[in-house]
Amino acid sequence: MHETDMTKALILTVRDWWEAQPGQPAIEKVHLTVGKFTCVEPVGLQFAFEVQTKGTFLDGAELVIRETPLVAFCHDCQSEYRPEIGLQYACPTCKSPMGDIRSGRELKIDRVEYAEATSPMPLL
Repeated sequence: MHETDMTKALILTVRDWWEAQPGQPAIEKVHLTVGKFTCVEPVGLQFAFEVQTKGTFLDGAELVIRETPLVAFCHDCQSEYRPEIGLQYACPTCKSPMGDIRSGRELKIDRVEYAEATSPMPLL
């Protein structure tokens, strides 16, 4: 399951960012974009994230995954189409092989949501 290794890399990347932040804020959510053509299973990624973040600076943080579809472009027909992963990768109109992938290979951290550091209220 390569989701475990991907989750380790994700945690290391977020940790490097977090350690550079003043006050090291509590991270609430990590937003990812995962393309359908990456062969990454979001459920496996969620599970690995929950297991690997227990007792760490990310304990309790939510992993939010946005999937992007596989979209290809046929240069012969000059049109975009959505191939069916594992079934049909050729252009449905002219049957040209899929050569130009426009979407579906993404695997990136979009953003990190964290709690704002609050200053203690002055006592009157």
